[in-house]
Amino acid sequence: MEFELTEKGYELFQQGKSVARIEWYVEDNVMQMTGTYTDEVLRGQGIAGKLLNKAVEYARAHDYKMKAICPYVVKKFEDSAFYNDVKI
Repeated sequence: MEFELTEKGYELFQQGKSVARIEWYVEDNVMQMTGTYTDEVLRGQGIAGKLLNKAVEYARAHDYKMKAICPYVVKKFEDSAFYNDVKI
């Protein structure tokens, strides 16, 4: 599974169609995590979590922090210490 970095975040494409994504914009070195989406047929496979982890890798590589706005990201940040170094 290969995620593509786009201007809005990371996306998963299948047959040229975006089927999953995590979106953000950067403001003052903080990634504002605005949304996640996974196509119905792919839900339950952990794809949103993989997208979030890919975004975390990106944040760490660029010395960014992350602000959870999207409810999915808020929940993941609350549930795991794995994100403590990037979340604000």
